[in-house]
Amino acid sequence: MKEFFKRYDEIRDIKQTLAKRDWFLGTSGNLSIKVNDAPLNFLVTTSGKDKTKHTYDDFLLLNEFDQSIWDETKKPSAESILHRLIYLHTNATCVLHVHTIANNLITKNFPVQKELSFSGIEIIKALGLWEEDAEITIPIIKNHAHIPTLAEEFLPHIKKDHGAVLIHNHGITVWGTSAFEAKKHLEAYEFLFQYALQGSLNNLFIKN
Repeated sequence: MKEFFKRYDEIRDIKQTLAKRDWFLGTSGNLSIKVNDAPLNFLVTTSGKDKTKHTYDDFLLLNEFDQSIWDETKKPSAESILHRLIYLHTNATCVLHVHTIANNLITKNFPVQKELSFSGIEIIKALGLWEEDAEITIPIIKNHAHIPTLAEEFLPHIKKDHGAVLIHNHGITVWGTSAFEAKKHLEAYEFLFQYALQGSLNNLFIKN
């Protein structure tokens, strides 16, 4: 139980921080944190909640089948299946998904690209790449309204214990081995998107 409350506090603090940046407009976005490995249990945001507010039912505890353990009257975020897949295939402990103007525009501006690569930008070190002129690449997948289809296209990109995927005209999903790492990586990617959109495109390479 002590571990549960520790995890709860971590994900609640991240929700509060990101809400202050207006990254949850219109109840968008979803967050989760793993509580237990075997069996898999994870806390995930409740669907349709105003994430700028803090209430007792902001999060639901789900099992490995995306079923709520405590409260079956409320629904988890629609993309909770993506969170579950990440936890089942990696050692990640936290998954963050946000819709921002920057991460939507960056895919809208390059509608046919399947990935974006960035290099020569200092913030890339926050993603664990310390080499001079290091390059980071993030895949882009189609925004399927049918969540199981979205999950099917998302799954091949779950390769490491930390990673990120852009969903076209939708948002970004980031995961890491800790809540701290996931948040740090999310902030780094959002920096890169804003950097590119504000005119420094010499450091942005598009790959088909």
